[in-house]
Amino acid sequence: MKHTDGTLLIDQASIEKCLTMKDVVEICDRTFQGFGEGTTINPTKVTLDLGEESAYPPYEGFMNAMPAYVGHLDTAGMKFVGGFLGERRKQGLPYLTGLIVLVNPHTGNFTAILEGAHITNMRTGAQTAIALKYIKKASSIRLGLYGAGMQGHTQTMAISEIFDIEELRVFDSSKESAQRFKENMKPYVKGEIIIADTPEQAADADAVVAVTPSKDKFIRDSWIKPGTVVFPMGSYQECEDALILNADKIIVDHVSQALHRGALKKLHAEGLIEEKHLYATIGELAVGTKTVEDENGRILCIPIGTGALDVAIGQVVLDRIKAQGGGFSFSFV
Repeated sequence: MKHTDGTLLIDQASIEKCLTMKDVVEICDRTFQGFGEGTTINPTKVTLDLGEESAYPPYEGFMNAMPAYVGHLDTAGMKFVGGFLGERRKQGLPYLTGLIVLVNPHTGNFTAILEGAHITNMRTGAQTAIALKYIKKASSIRLGLYGAGMQGHTQTMAISEIFDIEELRVFDSSKESAQRFKENMKPYVKGEIIIADTPEQAADADAVVAVTPSKDKFIRDSWIKPGTVVFPMGSYQECEDALILNADKIIVDHVSQALHRGALKKLHAEGLIEEKHLYATIGELAVGTKTVEDENGRILCIPIGTGALDVAIGQVVLDRIKAQGGGFSFSFV
């Protein structure tokens, strides 16, 4: 039953109907500009380890709490999102699960609750595409991709919104997944899609994107040529130490967050990577306070993911759903 007040509940089907990848790229780009301007406020995410790395509890998963305020939309909120293997995979459920909660920052009233996994997949691709736009001043690109799952799909879709993909090399431990990816992504890739037989073959590209659950440091320093941008997007360190330490520039989306999770976590804990080793944030690139001029440098770009992107997308979806008279309103009080 529909109501006129309360908190609007928005499901995935409704989100898909009113949101395109082009929309997501534009929303995320503007939000990164907010980071650079100081109008986007984003504390470091908090992680509840449910067996992703710890022995207890043994559920092979995690949940992240990701609060943010987005100034240009005057909205606040938090995404609660996690990834689970184990029992969730046995039940045939997607790896990601999440909700986005929006709050009126003036009153604290909860304005909407949205399904979060679809938005997460879309914006994770968008953040890579946006970073590439500011790093690579070109209209076309050769792309290397590790991981042919949902994240691999959305990375490709987002990058194709900004660049003509003249070649895409994809490596996945499952040949079946790689073949399915090749068929699905043909509308988004203008050039050839090559299924790589070895991980090294996928590294021959202008930009290399890793979206895997691997705990192995499988991307070798010797594979990455001058002028290549590497995006290690997984929760673990997909690059060997030498590649990180030898990078000409390291760019991140959120300084403190990037130092404590993902590719830089281990080396930061060992005192080998500190804030002083980070060249810029994506927000600084977006507003032009930092630029990338050296086309021959090897760049490591690490967008760990920020709640601000999800909150911004959620607010745009909420505005559109309300304008259409959609969604279901529920009063918690």
